[in-house]
Amino acid sequence: MRRLGVRVPLSPPLRALVSSSDRTAAQATHCDAFMRFGLFLGTEYPARRSMVARVDSLIEQVRLARDLRFDCALAGQHYLSYPVQILQPTPLLGRLAAEAGDMRLGTGIVLLPLQHPVDMAEQVATLDQITGGRFIFGTGLGYEREEFEAFGLEVSDRVGRFEESLALMKRLWTEDEVHFKGEHFTLHTRPSSWPLQKPYPPVWIAANGHGPVRRAARLGDVWFANPHARFSTLAEQMDIYEAALTEYGTDRPGDVVVSREVFVAESSAEAVRVARPALHERYRVYSAQGQDEQLPPGDRFESEFDALAADRFVLGDPQQCIEEIRRYEELGFNLFIIDYHWLDLDDATALNTLRLFGERVMPAFR
Repeated sequence: MRRLGVRVPLSPPLRALVSSSDRTAAQATHCDAFMRFGLFLGTEYPARRSMVARVDSLIEQVRLARDLRFDCALAGQHYLSYPVQILQPTPLLGRLAAEAGDMRLGTGIVLLPLQHPVDMAEQVATLDQITGGRFIFGTGLGYEREEFEAFGLEVSDRVGRFEESLALMKRLWTEDEVHFKGEHFTLHTRPSSWPLQKPYPPVWIAANGHGPVRRAARLGDVWFANPHARFSTLAEQMDIYEAALTEYGTDRPGDVVVSREVFVAESSAEAVRVARPALHERYRVYSAQGQDEQLPPGDRFESEFDALAADRFVLGDPQQCIEEIRRYEELGFNLFIIDYHWLDLDDATALNTLRLFGERVMPAFR
């Protein structure tokens, strides 16, 4: 049976009522209370456009999201993505922390197999201190062969590197002395940087296929659901996740997270008109990168737009978006991340749909 929350108002925000050391336990207790919302920051943009201008735009969006009472803002990671520029998440989130207020900030996601766990553990600890204990470590395997080759790594080693790295990072965050010998990493040391949240910040594991969903449950961390899967696939994977939690004797985390492509406008026709070209191009690129290989047979990103959007995107007027998000709430998700600032969407349009979502959609869930 899925655990569905009852929405109750919390005022002032819960985070302001607890100390940093109590924050993790408080969130785990209260996160199921109502659907919360976060945003993916548009860190991808066309090559040779001004990086300074994009950072300024992201600052403006974070300020607006803070004032609209979004729960969190996330920044992703890729490398060598020409002709697209991508801002790296760690320095960007350090800058945005000054604007975020009580919002949580996080990575969505860090490609952990490409990192060294000592460096990443200390970066996460630093960001958790900077944000006052409001950092989320979102992480995943990665899939682009070019990225692994650039780092001198084999794609075939990514699962092993991921699991070793995460295990080592957790020990660096919680132990006075660490003695670790694995296939990929060996370390004998005394840690010197610790996060503010205890035992450590929430860890969200991106999991697209059924096996990775079970892995997230086995490791005891938050399942960060596939942002590109259809609703029917997510429903199947929710059952897999909950069965795996029971099998491994793992408590259900406070956050159960899903992300969708979202565009809200005054009318459904306007939402589709604006979103269609940007999303069509985005998913053409995803198809070329092989991102649809984890999807069920016959579900491919090169489909016509109407077929692609069905049960996958949330596009429409405010009431349509509310009704669509209710389905995810009923499925058992309690944190809904909107991805709204796509490569070919101008900053003003992105800011407007963010404002409309916060003012006309989110209040229905409070």
